[in-house]
Amino acid sequence: MNLTDATDQLLERTGDLDVDALDKEDAADLAEELRTVVAAHARRYYVRDAPVIADAEYDRLFRALERIERQFPDLTTPDSPTQRVGGDPLDEFEKWRHPEPLLSLDNAFDADELVAWHERCRRGLAGRYGDDVQPDLAAELKIDGVAVALTYEEGVLSTVATRGNGTVGENITPGGRTIRPIPLRLPARSRDGDDTPDAPDRLEVRGEVFIRKSDFEVLNERLRESSEKPFANPRNAAAGSLRQLDPSITAERPLSFFAYGVGPVSGGDAPDEQHAVMEWLRRLGLPVNEHSERFESIDEAVSFCKAWTERRDEPDYEIDGVVVKIDDFEQQRELGAVANAPRWAVSFKFPARTATTVLQDIEVNVGRTGAIKPEAVLEPVEIGGVTVSQATLHNEDYVRERDIRIGDRVRVKRAGDVIPQVVGPVEDARTGDEAPWTMPERCPACNSELKRLPDEADWFCMANDCPAQFIRLLEHYGSRSAMDIEGLGEKLAVVLAEENLVRKLSDLYHLDKDDLLELDRFAEKRADNLLAAIDASRERPLSRLLFALGIRHVGRTVAEDLVEHYETLENLQDASEDELEAIEGIGPVIAESVADWFAVEDNRELVRALREASVNTRRLKREAPFSENGPAAGQTFVLTGALPTWTRAEATERIERAGGNVTSSVSGNTDYVVAGENPGSKYDEAQERDHVDILDEERLRALIENGVA
Repeated sequence: MNLTDATDQLLERTGDLDVDALDKEDAADLAEELRTVVAAHARRYYVRDAPVIADAEYDRLFRALERIERQFPDLTTPDSPTQRVGGDPLDEFEKWRHPEPLLSLDNAFDADELVAWHERCRRGLAGRYGDDVQPDLAAELKIDGVAVALTYEEGVLSTVATRGNGTVGENITPGGRTIRPIPLRLPARSRDGDDTPDAPDRLEVRGEVFIRKSDFEVLNERLRESSEKPFANPRNAAAGSLRQLDPSITAERPLSFFAYGVGPVSGGDAPDEQHAVMEWLRRLGLPVNEHSERFESIDEAVSFCKAWTERRDEPDYEIDGVVVKIDDFEQQRELGAVANAPRWAVSFKFPARTATTVLQDIEVNVGRTGAIKPEAVLEPVEIGGVTVSQATLHNEDYVRERDIRIGDRVRVKRAGDVIPQVVGPVEDARTGDEAPWTMPERCPACNSELKRLPDEADWFCMANDCPAQFIRLLEHYGSRSAMDIEGLGEKLAVVLAEENLVRKLSDLYHLDKDDLLELDRFAEKRADNLLAAIDASRERPLSRLLFALGIRHVGRTVAEDLVEHYETLENLQDASEDELEAIEGIGPVIAESVADWFAVEDNRELVRALREASVNTRRLKREAPFSENGPAAGQTFVLTGALPTWTRAEATERIERAGGNVTSSVSGNTDYVVAGENPGSKYDEAQERDHVDILDEERLRALIENGVA
């Protein structure tokens, strides 16, 4: 049986595994199968950088094996994957034996498991510190990268080693020295006028090598241009870059580094608490993650973990959880370790957002501009608590470059609110029955011939009367980032178009309540709410209306740039291509697209109809560009929590138009923290800083409009 089939069978058998119901013979057989399959996947992930299942599926198998060995301790074997960390080092590199093991972490998959871990720590400390002990906690983001250990002797970097199996890793010093964020030398003594500490005679720094998401996209684009295979994700890119025998190749890769702790220290002193170590490392010149905090209670740590579960897409690097530790090192030593993991630390894992499943078919959809988009039809799979059966494939080139075939087992990723996407095929799982896909020649909605325009990645339906295009346009018009008509989503757009209640966008403003009540599942309250939302949309800023019209290449930023130069939609429609192209940020492609759209008489008639329906077609006063001396000029803002009426993007836009600057963290340069509902740790930090003023949305409005909060 191949690895894929064995994995599928074990995932099914362990889905609702009741360990208590197993007799020892059955448990021994299942444990042996799990050990074989988990070890095979570990080798593919850690040694070959070619995983064929998602992390969540690996975790499920690993935890099943752990549960069996916990229930039947004598079934545990020395070579079990539960008894070691990671995979074996590569033979091509010199082995490096760590002076102290780099242990892995047990996982907590929800708040209850995190609280249970904390209670075990309290019980473990009670004998020495008393039954009411409440240890302080340190929490930091868990970077999804490659763990390394840096050894400094007399302040000079002497060795860079991977974790390997926790006891023996790989000596990658030549390549490691090329990673720019890693200092080659630490300060030997304090300098006058600063707080730089003395570097110990010998110091091991532990941290994570990773690639930022923005750098990852650039790297993959460069690989594609060179006809090389792109990396599947930033973590694999970092691992592959570190394992280059030629350090000059490693030097070309955009590797980053964060330190998160220390190993053995001799000939000097290090702090005796985790939060203090992070600051100490920063002062020594090592990069540390800014999002680490100290807490006095487990409830605060749980809130931190939950907040970052929602914010996981904010950083420019991948994170897959939060590491929570007992802060005091003496208490850590008291708790000790079990097997390959410390008792004093745990990894709070975010819900999984990647999985593997079967690509059953590829269909095409027609977008609001006529763009034809391939979409994957998947065997349903759960990702992050959501069942996914469809995912985007972007365009024909995306499918061809990744050699994605119908029938493939594919990796699927779901990030935040982004539509799930197929990352690529699991090539080693192929059977030979998979079929290549080609773009159809005709529109699936109106049967018109499809065309691919010069310098475009997409194929287009060129028919002006294509019904599918209008449904997508109607849905886009009502979306939150456009005219924000609550209740007007994909399903209602289809109904309104198919029932001929809305045949052009301006028809929305002439909808009759009685017509709505005749629709299926439309009660009076729903009809009233929809009509109220449509009415409210008449007052949206001109830039949002321009974006809502669905003109090709006109996103929100382009719409805002155009509105800064044209006070009314009528002014804009009379602008020539040359005039448009003269605007900074508006190139010839955008200028041609805008001019062509307004040259169509039906579109000019739509503008007239919208104006006659009292839809705002004039630049609002607050949309006018501010000078450098705007009400918020020179002031720095930080946003936290949900504001009553503005999205974070809208609040940021208003502040920047008023001359202000928005940053992601509170610092000595912060002037204002804008706090909404359920503010995070930024709010607490602002309260501790005398120079920071805390605003609500009402005071923010007053400040950026009048200069006085």
